[in-house]
Amino acid sequence: MLGQVLTAIVTPFRRDGSVDLERFRTLARHLVENGSDGLVVTGTTGESPTLTDEERYELWAAAVDEVGDRASVVAGTGTYSTAHSVHLTARADELGVDGFLVVTPYYNKPPPRGIVAHFHAIAAATEKPIVVYNIPGRVVINVEPETIAELARIPNVTAVKQANADPEQARRIVELGLELYAGDDDLILPFLELGGVGGVCVHTHVVGPRVKELIRRYEAGDVEGARELDEELRPSLDILKVAPNPIAIKAALNLLGHDVGGCRLPLVEANDEETARVRESLERLRLLEPVAA
Repeated sequence: MLGQVLTAIVTPFRRDGSVDLERFRTLARHLVENGSDGLVVTGTTGESPTLTDEERYELWAAAVDEVGDRASVVAGTGTYSTAHSVHLTARADELGVDGFLVVTPYYNKPPPRGIVAHFHAIAAATEKPIVVYNIPGRVVINVEPETIAELARIPNVTAVKQANADPEQARRIVELGLELYAGDDDLILPFLELGGVGGVCVHTHVVGPRVKELIRRYEAGDVEGARELDEELRPSLDILKVAPNPIAIKAALNLLGHDVGGCRLPLVEANDEETARVRESLERLRLLEPVAA
């Protein structure tokens, strides 16, 4: 298992739009010291579609160097193109990452046999674990249980990040012997109840220790305590509703002093109204003192 709490880390940018590797290293250390068992580097939250291949390599290498002895490093290597995904996976493997997050090919809506062939090709580039990322809200198609059953036959496909709230599909993933990760932060507890192992999260940038504690409570049999903590964490989910990811979580990190900069176009920085809403959620989480009236 790559960990229970995997944070899909943002990519910090300088004012000129270049990747800030030093800020990235600092944030990676902070996350691992505050509840994260591992990091997903260059996922959607890391603005991977806007990164060059060289920038991806630098981020993977920096993560392995900075926290690879204490936490898992999972490289987001899935793209629209099978050939490009294979290339990125092979390069990340060479750089020493522990596993790969591979999203369903997007936009062109491949049929199930195309999806299976895509993952077979990527899996052949490494012996390390691959996490299938099923997120129909972004890629338009849902990887149905029958297709996931085909993917489960690939030896190094070990897990699914499921951004689909369908409990029956989630249960089927567990029955197939795959590790089930919540792909939406509000699914962690419901998926734990179905046999899931944890989540690939965004809100753990700011509430990592509490999410780790939620999982600990559930595993210890304190289901009511886990539910209480899940409710307590609702403001962290509200942050993610303010603006498309990672606009809001970057605003939250900046407010908390982590200085990760803004986003690359076509994403934009949070405006004043959005920043105020993020601040209000951080105040409810007791991470910021309320602003005096």
